[in-house]
Amino acid sequence: MSETGEADATDPRELTDEEWRERLSDEEYRILRESGTEAKFSGEYVDHHPDDGNYRCRACGTVLFDAETKYESGCGWPAFYAAEEENVTTTLDTSHGMRRTEVRCATCDSHLGHVFDDGPEPTGKRFCINSVAMEYDEA
Repeated sequence: MSETGEADATDPRELTDEEWRERLSDEEYRILRESGTEAKFSGEYVDHHPDDGNYRCRACGTVLFDAETKYESGCGWPAFYAAEEENVTTTLDTSHGMRRTEVRCATCDSHLGHVFDDGPEPTGKRFCINSVAMEYDEA
């Protein structure tokens, strides 16, 4: 997204590492491009509970989650029980000696967080997402 909030014409899949470093802050780069994690309970969206709106990928602006699917999980990161399925991908993550399912943006392949099978109905999913990986847009 440009500073004016308009979509950038550049395909995010074609950006170089250097271009990502120019577009993102150091913390955003560490999380989105290097699969980092923000500290528990530190993100701006942990205690953010809007009634309506969308959470978008901070790197490319793709809509990831509807605010209605956000819930308080107590995990220390923003949690959602559903994602915009066509806008996220998942892959096995075996880093740190664990087996988890990583969640990435389908448009720009940025790391968002992880999804677990211990969430509430109707999906039973808990998308545990870094605040730094998202931007919130009111409806």
